[in-house]
Amino acid sequence: MSDDPTPRARAVIFGSQQDRIEQRLDELDPDLGGYIRDFAYDTVYERPGLDLKTKELIACALLVSLGSPPELRTHLRGALNAGATEAELRGALMMCVPYLGFPRTVAAFEVLRQHLGTQRPAPTREAGPDGADG
Repeated sequence: MSDDPTPRARAVIFGSQQDRIEQRLDELDPDLGGYIRDFAYDTVYERPGLDLKTKELIACALLVSLGSPPELRTHLRGALNAGATEAELRGALMMCVPYLGFPRTVAAFEVLRQHLGTQRPAPTREAGPDGADG
């Protein structure tokens, strides 16, 4: 057991949902739950080189590519828990458009909208040089 008071990555990512998420995984299959905890979170996520916020932004983009809304919701929340701003999440999701296309990206923005509990439109682009949009 480490004396390091820094929370493990999965504790930050899962936040207040940690018990529920781990119980769900264990109910699917205890071995699967263990592999996800031990390998994905306690090994891969704990590697040095990238901060947790960056890892979570990458995870969000990868989950958009896979079309995995429940897991995306977990990692959108995890990115926020790790210090990402809404603008950074929107930026990471927007990077999916040229590589994954509009349908998956639109679906990801819907997951983000639901998570944030907002009905407000996304920020608009800045006005062009003549003062008109776009």
